[in-house]
Amino acid sequence: MDWSTILIGVGGSAAAGAATGLGALPLLAVRGLSDKVQTTLLGFAAGVMLAASFFSLIIPGLEEGEKVLHSRPLAALVVIAAILLGAGALWAIDRYAPHEHFIAGRQGKMTAQVRRIWLFVIAITLHNVPEGLAVGVGFGSGDPTRGWTLALAIGLQNMPEGLAVAASLVALGYGRLVACLLALATGMVEPIGGFIGVAAASAGQFMLPWGLGFAAGAMLFVISHEIIPETHRKGHQHVGTAGLMVGLSVMMFLDVTLQ
Repeated sequence: MDWSTILIGVGGSAAAGAATGLGALPLLAVRGLSDKVQTTLLGFAAGVMLAASFFSLIIPGLEEGEKVLHSRPLAALVVIAAILLGAGALWAIDRYAPHEHFIAGRQGKMTAQVRRIWLFVIAITLHNVPEGLAVGVGFGSGDPTRGWTLALAIGLQNMPEGLAVAASLVALGYGRLVACLLALATGMVEPIGGFIGVAAASAGQFMLPWGLGFAAGAMLFVISHEIIPETHRKGHQHVGTAGLMVGLSVMMFLDVTLQ
């Protein structure tokens, strides 16, 4: 594998990751968010994550697993194991809360809302790593067209995720610019996965079902354990549910049409 291919793969995955920051930009024009709007956006984020878990992570993980293992049942077992590992990892983060250091000194104590939002941000970040890996494998396969197609598709999918991350952080009281920069940061882990995937395409193929399933498990844990309960907490469950359905529909459309 020559260095030019590696650089193109890393650059493609970086461009896809940067789309999270681009998606967050509309919040720079927003002055304030009511509880009802915050709940709607959280519901939207849950829908985006739910669709991404299945259409961007679990289904591709099963397909990649079958290519490597030459068995659909074995591929399913690998992805299931990875999903449970991902959920277990987020449970451990939730249980022992090492992510409290992200907001140390910002608020007097670790609040439930802060924990929920940062778990959400961590889950989005985790899921961006295997997305970058997928882009890297696409370039490493020797077909640049496949790599750029994956980068475009994942970049477009990252835009609503970036908006959801930034909106959640604004709801915590972070400045809009800081929230947009943090949303961008969640996507800039994709070049790490991109480098791994393009530098070792064969190993990347084996790793991909594990990475995709792990990210899906992390996201599903956060959706069920944190985001949906939060959308029902302030009595705005109807708009929260509506936001979820819209977010799921938008991501499903992007995933299906951009494959």
